[in-house]
Amino acid sequence: MRSANRPGPPLTLALVALAVSTSATVLTASLSVAQSSKSKVILMPHRAVYDMSLGQTRSGSGVTAVRGRMVYEITGSACDGYTQNMRFVTEMTSNEGQPTLTDLRSSTWEDGAGTQFRFNSTQLRDQKPGEATLGEAKRTATSVTVELTKPTKATITLKPAANYPVQHSIALIEAARAGQASLRADLYDGSEKGDKAYDTLARIGKKADATALKQLPALKDAAAAVAGTAWPVSISYYETGKDGQDATPVYELSFLFFDNGISRKLVIDYGDFSIKGEISELTLLDAPKCESK
Repeated sequence: MRSANRPGPPLTLALVALAVSTSATVLTASLSVAQSSKSKVILMPHRAVYDMSLGQTRSGSGVTAVRGRMVYEITGSACDGYTQNMRFVTEMTSNEGQPTLTDLRSSTWEDGAGTQFRFNSTQLRDQKPGEATLGEAKRTATSVTVELTKPTKATITLKPAANYPVQHSIALIEAARAGQASLRADLYDGSEKGDKAYDTLARIGKKADATALKQLPALKDAAAAVAGTAWPVSISYYETGKDGQDATPVYELSFLFFDNGISRKLVIDYGDFSIKGEISELTLLDAPKCESK
């Protein structure tokens, strides 16, 4: 696995694909407008704060310490669309003792039917402006068309089955509820330069034991939100067009995923080092009413 040039992916929870076990059934995610609008998955609007630190390091990583914080927020509903905002600030220290401060900010919106997706992200390094990505994607029956404004103006065409972030999260929860051991889907989240989708493979573990969940650190005023059904999930992100079983993932993301969309115990693995995130604050936000039509 090669190391990425950024501190972490926009959390698609979506966040947010993985190696398939020999006994797993691969489910190709391709939510139609009708399927997504009839989904029984209800994502809980919330703001989560994660304290980030260095996980594992391997030979040649060049990273000796990591500290930082990630704030993730999701609001909206299937009727009004979903807005996700994230700020991910990390300070990485090299073998030479040189710190690098990275500040990644991301904002996205997608409609509940999975047809439209807007994204805007910026990255600062040592408080100096870096890359910015801005664009909009629209789905038709035959393709997903992305109109990029930044970093350069361009039009990109993706496969019609490509999932947007919230759409992918809902498909992942539906697969877990159905007892599926894995989920395979192309995922487009507008990250990096916004010019490609990822081929993702997600492995879904057995439902977390209620006793084990009670042993996790308590979250003030939000205990009930993280006391329900949850699964350990691990997602591998591959360059599209490559064999997922033979290719090397760009990175891997693992977390404990609750069926209301809340995530705990994050690990982002870049191959030569990993970053872990422990949730320290969870604020439940007002859920808008969404009347079925």
